[in-house]
Amino acid sequence: MTRTVLVHPDAKVLAEATAARLLTKLIDIQSEQAPVHIGLTGGTVGIATLAAVARSEARHAVDWTQVHLWWGDERFLPDGDPDRNETQAREALIGALGDALPAGNVHPMPALDEGAGIATPEDAAAAYAAELRSLAPQGAELPTLDVLMFGMGPDGHVASLFPGHPGVDVTGVTTTGVHDSPKPPPLRVSLTFDAIHTAREVWVVAAGAEKAAAVASALTVGTPASTTPAAHATGTDATLWLVDAAAIADVAPQS
Repeated sequence: MTRTVLVHPDAKVLAEATAARLLTKLIDIQSEQAPVHIGLTGGTVGIATLAAVARSEARHAVDWTQVHLWWGDERFLPDGDPDRNETQAREALIGALGDALPAGNVHPMPALDEGAGIATPEDAAAAYAAELRSLAPQGAELPTLDVLMFGMGPDGHVASLFPGHPGVDVTGVTTTGVHDSPKPPPLRVSLTFDAIHTAREVWVVAAGAEKAAAVASALTVGTPASTTPAAHATGTDATLWLVDAAAIADVAPQS
């Protein structure tokens, strides 16, 4: 799979450009199909991208009643915790969309709620797998995500799939519980690579000099997932790396 690398001058421009790209993609897809399924990410640039979508007048060109929002991973914390990707996404974008986006079109990963039977990351992973399956085409385990967005950590992780961590090797299921995450909090829920690889387009968004070594590793042919999971975040139709100049600094120019 060919990866397209698009370089922006800094993190602010990167977030604005990614928001514009996402809105254009939504509008283009809706000219051909409905509904549209999008996978969101957290992180500094990911949330800044959602905030830029909320500010854009172009958001009014999207029929949000035909857009479903999913997540690639989540921190296993109580509902409303400020560290949850869902909480931050609601503050950045979902709240601003208001009634334009039906509540039933938002599919957060379940929060820690022992009273509701969600006591472990595995409980949340199983519940999310069932939610994905409920909107999947017949015979599939999840809906086809038209765009699945990820941030990337300085260690090269995407979603909550970390280098050398058991989640990287999970197969046969769409979701997995994560324990002992090297990045706080230790308990998380994540899509697996089996699920990621069904997405039509995967976008990896990375900014900052601290990401440069991981970006270079991920873009090197043959890098194993155990070393740099981001290297294996690929879509069936396209894989985009949306980066700023600092994050691409360690990649040798193409001759």
